[in-house]
Amino acid sequence: MQTTYIWHKLNIRGAKALIILLVLGCMALTAGAQSTKRRVQINNPGYDDKYFSYGFLIEAHTTSYSLKYSDRFVSDAFDSVLSISPRFSPGFSLGFIINFRLQEFFDLRLTPTVAFNEYIVEYDRVDDPVIKEQVETTVVELPILLKYKSERRGNTRMYLVGGVKPGFEASGKNEVQNIGDDNLKTKTFNFSGEIGVGFDIYYPLFKFSPELRYSRGFVNMLDDPNNDFGQGIESLKTNTISLIFLFQ
Repeated sequence: MQTTYIWHKLNIRGAKALIILLVLGCMALTAGAQSTKRRVQINNPGYDDKYFSYGFLIEAHTTSYSLKYSDRFVSDAFDSVLSISPRFSPGFSLGFIINFRLQEFFDLRLTPTVAFNEYIVEYDRVDDPVIKEQVETTVVELPILLKYKSERRGNTRMYLVGGVKPGFEASGKNEVQNIGDDNLKTKTFNFSGEIGVGFDIYYPLFKFSPELRYSRGFVNMLDDPNNDFGQGIESLKTNTISLIFLFQ
């Protein structure tokens, strides 16, 4: 009986000890979590409270025309042409950021940019080699964007942007395999709609924002629909996919 009593007593004490250890463990984990939370430094906590901020951007993009055939393409005059095919081609842009805070979750962003674009259109012929039209342009762009921001989580914040982008060609060059004036001619003004997604990363001295954006032109860029290269085309509209790095 004495032995049974001793074991019973030890079991009670063991249970109490186990409970005490569990409580101490939970307290230690809680303290560790609070300590870790305290160690997360919030960079630039009042950065987004500024009414006005500025910076610069670097953009890598790929561009192409969206082509619609004309009725002439199915006529006898084009029986030697199998297809007219736009191709995506890389380019890059450099620009500035002018940001105005509208309220907690909305900003108005202006990003005047110089874009270096290249557009390629290939004419696949039945019995002759493919003709490759290469249109190189330097365009001054003035995107006007509305930025919608999520709640800030630590040092990051997601956002969406959308708006319009007028563009004016500053210089251009059209290279074609056949030498002559009879080549694909395009307009010097474009107007596009834009939509994108990105996230802000806050550092002690600046804010870095990688962003993915899609742009679709509204203007028919075909300038001369009557020459040999324009007759088979009804409209040319621009498509651009961009990866942008913004520094503010």
